[in-house]
Amino acid sequence: MSKPFDSLPIVAAGGGARLQAPHLWSALVACALPILLLLGGRMLAIHFEQKTIHKTAPQDFFIKNQGLVFQRAALRAGDILLLYGSSELTDPVVNRASDFFSKEPTGFQVSPVGRAGTTSLIILQKVGALGADLRGRKVAISLSPSFFLTPALSPYTYAGNFSLTAASGLLFGNALSRDLKARIARRMLEFPNTLAKNGLLQLAAGCLASGRPRDRIVFRIIWPLGKLQNAIFDLQDHFEALVFILSGGKSSPRHGRVFTARKTTRGELPIATPQPASGHAAQDEAFRARIAAASEWTDLELLFRTLTEIKAQPLILSIPLDAALYEVRGVSSSVRQIYYDRLRALARQYHFPVVDFREHDADPSFLIAHREHPTPKGWMFYNRALDDFFHKPK
Repeated sequence: MSKPFDSLPIVAAGGGARLQAPHLWSALVACALPILLLLGGRMLAIHFEQKTIHKTAPQDFFIKNQGLVFQRAALRAGDILLLYGSSELTDPVVNRASDFFSKEPTGFQVSPVGRAGTTSLIILQKVGALGADLRGRKVAISLSPSFFLTPALSPYTYAGNFSLTAASGLLFGNALSRDLKARIARRMLEFPNTLAKNGLLQLAAGCLASGRPRDRIVFRIIWPLGKLQNAIFDLQDHFEALVFILSGGKSSPRHGRVFTARKTTRGELPIATPQPASGHAAQDEAFRARIAAASEWTDLELLFRTLTEIKAQPLILSIPLDAALYEVRGVSSSVRQIYYDRLRALARQYHFPVVDFREHDADPSFLIAHREHPTPKGWMFYNRALDDFFHKPK
């Protein structure tokens, strides 16, 4: 009687391995090919970013603000100065820094990064994500006084400028200390809707903020996933940059939207009702209270710590207060100096140079009426400060 396996073909020893080898190679090729294509595409994107950086640097567009690759390309060029700020950078005023330096009249360009509602908390995430690319590099930061007169940052304004790429790059990056990351994470957690867009980022922020041993272990476990996420965001950023460049500077549909901040902190300032002399003391006290309560001071110090840890070389610029507006409100000149003095005192702790234009506080030709935007004349003072800073030996 025949046995159940008698009819099966006999395979020589080692034959199965030889038959399986082609399938293994096919699988390896199938896995390697997409990776090679992605890496090749990334290298191509970097080539175009560097080749066109002097064309794109003076421009303001969405993916430069939300991504990092155009900022990195500007830093690596060597003759481009990044200027972070808010809506003053996007207002098409004559002599605006990005336009004035676009043809490199003194040997460098200015690349604006920011739009309406960009505060210190948003800027520090970009700076922290750039990390080592900013080490030893000069960078300019333009501040707006109105942010330091607002008790709390608007969640709407923050969400409109929030970048997952920058936030992930900061929290899962190597540039900052754990203590500083923890402080930044606690601040970011005050805006839960932005972190809810990405569960991994939300978990990382929670673990960093708590500081408990258990959460530190969890953070170490998810660290490789965070690095993988950063790599994915980086690829996405490069490919969007490549599409932008090859399309002649046209943003993709989902990036074509323009964020419009509510007129609560920036843009046209409300016209104040004149105050009687008897009300000046009360207005001065209210001004002091607003300066003292503003959360922007906390965020500015976090920004200064971030710049210090990555060893960047910043210039801090501040738009002057609109004296005409505050005098009508009954705020005296001596009390307005509190803002300038506090800003300089904080910068002094970190040995950062400050140009606050306080001498133009009462100059009606420096600011556009009822706005925190420089006039063409005001921009020329800005440009002179930027030029002196860029050419000053390190």
